Amino acid sequence: MGEGGLNIGPGLFIGEEELEEQFIRASGPGGQNVNKVATAVKLRFDAAHARHLPERVRAQALKLAGSRATKDGHIVIEAARFRTQEQNRTDARERLAALISKAAEPPPKPRKKTRPSKGAVERRLKAKAGRSQVKKMRGKVSPD
Repeated sequence: MGEGGLNIGPGLFIGEEELEEQFIRASGPGGQNVNKVATAVKLRFDAAHARHLPERVRAQALKLAGSRATKDGHIVIEAARFRTQEQNRTDARERLAALISKAAEPPPKPRKKTRPSKGAVERRLKAKAGRSQVKKMRGKVSPD
């Protein structure tokens, strides 16, 4: 993750020209500084037209982004966790990298339906009948 882009993993790279940063004023702690200095970062990434990402990763990234994705295929990440612009800038880039690397993970294998064996079903029913019998024996004691 150096200057010139965002290196996410093997074969995954986001060019610096694909990232757009805007610095805005953050709410929260910061004293008088919070009213004067734009420390929060709004990182905008055009995921729909990213040249260095495979189509599957782009689509999955937009899906994972949820409400952070715009209709025109941009992912917007706001970072205002820290008091300095540089820390927030790094935080936003790390969060984008994490989102893209999660999107790059292979999809999980579909679940195969299985059925319990005949013996397992019989054992379960036998155990149920046994428990039922135990509970029936707990009834009121008849006066002799």
